[in-house]
Amino acid sequence: MNHLEIEYKTLLSSEEFKALDKKFSHVPIVTQTNYYIDNSNYDIKKQKMSLRIRIYPTSAEMTLKVPQKVGNYEYNLPLTLDEANKQIRHLQIPNSKIKNILVNAKIDLSTIKVWGSLTTKRRETQLEIGLLALDQNTYEGISDYELELEVSDAKKGKLDFDTFLKQHYIQFKYAKSKVARVYQYLNKI
Repeated sequence: MNHLEIEYKTLLSSEEFKALDKKFSHVPIVTQTNYYIDNSNYDIKKQKMSLRIRIYPTSAEMTLKVPQKVGNYEYNLPLTLDEANKQIRHLQIPNSKIKNILVNAKIDLSTIKVWGSLTTKRRETQLEIGLLALDQNTYEGISDYELELEVSDAKKGKLDFDTFLKQHYIQFKYAKSKVARVYQYLNKI
């Protein structure tokens, strides 16, 4: 489903993560792996977009995130697990809105490939204030912890997010997007 994503996030310390993980222990953990796609010049990134394939236990999807004035518009293409695994090995973007946007952005689709991945163990639950995701992320042997709140109203969502952090004694720590963290790490080494 295509939609506008407005979310607030913070990195968490190990202690903050453990406290929230305990509080939300009734919410099942779902493991998902993101495979990030671009070419060696990072032409998709240069246009402030990101392309990924996300694999869940029984399904998968390709997602193109395109920045908006507020949030990102997500274009999603459902994939079977078999289709996703084939795409990861031999990328051929199916005819879709995603392909049209990339072609219109003058991205040479013959040059794109998977350049990195990140696995998340996520507890996700709908709260009155929005969709809360508690994430433990692993990439390139590194682990980090993150809290995300996806909302429909940017101003109210920011207030609700800040209130949630205060109520749970969480110190806000700026969190780049997952794709940006993987990119930053890989380009340091």
